[in-house]
Amino acid sequence: MSRRFLGTALGIAAILLLAAPVGADSVRAGPRAVVELFTSQGCAACPPADALLTSLAEQPDVIALAYHVDYWDYIGWTDTFGAEANSDRQRDYAKSWGSSRIYTPQMVVNGTKGVVGSRRPEVHGAIDAASLKVPVSLSVDGDMLKIAIAPQEGVADATVWLVTYLDRADVDIERGENAGKKVVYTQVVTGRQVLGMWEAATGAYLKLPLGELLSDHASGLAIIVQQERSGLPGAILGAAAFER
Repeated sequence: MSRRFLGTALGIAAILLLAAPVGADSVRAGPRAVVELFTSQGCAACPPADALLTSLAEQPDVIALAYHVDYWDYIGWTDTFGAEANSDRQRDYAKSWGSSRIYTPQMVVNGTKGVVGSRRPEVHGAIDAASLKVPVSLSVDGDMLKIAIAPQEGVADATVWLVTYLDRADVDIERGENAGKKVVYTQVVTGRQVLGMWEAATGAYLKLPLGELLSDHASGLAIIVQQERSGLPGAILGAAAFER
């Protein structure tokens, strides 16, 4: 796979209809947390966090996503999933919290709390305390994925993101700090794309051609409703995921 960030500019004709019905049957029960792991194949401290993310991905109340960064590539091993866009996303989180420091492994829970990704008690504590305010429902009709995002009083409008991911990859690392290891990676992000805006007062309904979204490089997808502050990522309000 190319180490460049794989966008999903597929000519998707996403239909965004404000104030549409939100009664579609859910493909997956609503999660309590979206966990984003910033990791690297070149980071010696990351494999325990990668393993923890694998276990989190098995929890029905968690959407787990692995963003491989590229700033460890200089050590001697080019991360096969590393992307500058992923590093930039982590930097944007740091900026939104008034910090200039980024590190791996880091897990971000619901866009608001960052913890060391290998510290199980802290990670599980952040997840146990997490909740998502906005219900997101997914259903499949033929080759169309229907997305229903409920209205919600008392919160600001947010951006609707499509995130595609690969559910598993086994990588033999030949150089760098993890040289000689074979590491299992799960929920590896392969693309992110804005679908539109969600208005809190009206909710939203979208339809996407499912066949164009999933491929050999993307076996699953997540719909993320996330607020922004001055162009920086803020709180995640709602999410849902679908896998083949």
